[in-house]
Amino acid sequence: MTIADLHKDELLRQREFPICGRTAYLANAAICPLPRRVAEAVSEYALTTTLCDQEKGIPESLPGEIRQLGARLLGCDRDEIALIGPTSVGLSLVANGLNFEPGDNVVYHGADYPSNTVVWMNLAQRGVEPRPVWPEEPGKITIDNLKPLVDSRTRLVALSSAHYLSGYRIEIGTIGSWLKESGRNTLFCVDAIQTVGAMWTRVDQVDFLVADGHKWLLGPCSSGLFYVGKKAMEHLNPTLLGWHNVQCPDFLSPKKIVFEPGARRYEAGSSNNLGLVGLHASLSLIGKFTLHKITETVLGHTRYIREMARLKDYTLAGSDENHLSGITAIHKEGVDMAKMHKKLALANIAASLRPDLEGKIWLRFSPHYYNTQEEIDSALELL
Repeated sequence: MTIADLHKDELLRQREFPICGRTAYLANAAICPLPRRVAEAVSEYALTTTLCDQEKGIPESLPGEIRQLGARLLGCDRDEIALIGPTSVGLSLVANGLNFEPGDNVVYHGADYPSNTVVWMNLAQRGVEPRPVWPEEPGKITIDNLKPLVDSRTRLVALSSAHYLSGYRIEIGTIGSWLKESGRNTLFCVDAIQTVGAMWTRVDQVDFLVADGHKWLLGPCSSGLFYVGKKAMEHLNPTLLGWHNVQCPDFLSPKKIVFEPGARRYEAGSSNNLGLVGLHASLSLIGKFTLHKITETVLGHTRYIREMARLKDYTLAGSDENHLSGITAIHKEGVDMAKMHKKLALANIAASLRPDLEGKIWLRFSPHYYNTQEEIDSALELL
């Protein structure tokens, strides 16, 4: 089965993605509807565990398989993948686990999604200076934006792989490489929830990366991937401890704390097994369609929406054509965007409303590979 097969066969598309029979769902940058095979995997596991221990209902090999699938997606080793749920938890593990000293600073995007701002702002109570970067457009961050802020006391640079409003996709490799070449002890953390599963997102020059599964990965909420590079593990202390990440033979309290090897040291307690089963199914689905084709399809949707929106005299939240993601936000002066959003909803078209810091309301589209151009046209016709 290919993406082309999906788009040619509506019965197949609705079988694999039941939402398509009800709604033109163009809001995957918010919270995705589950594909059928993901929901079935979770349901089958849940029914199995009505007759047994919940841990016995999940194959022992499954967590390792998820790590391997995640590693293949990010281009890293499976031992560098921790199965952490919410993106906020992974970012908090980074913020709380690094040995910051008073006078250190952390650089982050001041107009980012709150998950990727508040954890760094909170470091001020430890004597760490939060240094927000304010680019001309939301998310449009380059090395030139960072140079005035990054110095010898910059302990961490924390950015999103793509901005939730403008859709601007940063050059992760270029920024990460510059931070390494600068000769400073500067670590690089990426909130990649808006690209992993839709865009090629590599970690070659990244120390930490977090992505929950409920957006472009098409997985359950609170079932995500937390990448910690092998060298970065030397700097990141586990701040959540429990029986799962500390070696406790026979479930007895240990005489001294010895962490599990690799990124498992950041998984403190019992797993979210329902979420893991769903995440395994969603990651396997990416493998079936291939990330290359998924990225190609998603970017094709984005370019088409941008072109048609311009023809209708809408303003785009992001102007850069060379750093696109799956997100397009539009606005037109004199048009009530909330009413437009409601108009779409009444026509069974799902989009998102998002305000910016100036209070301007934007209508955001974020179609995935299972969406068709016909669905997108049905939305554009109502603008």
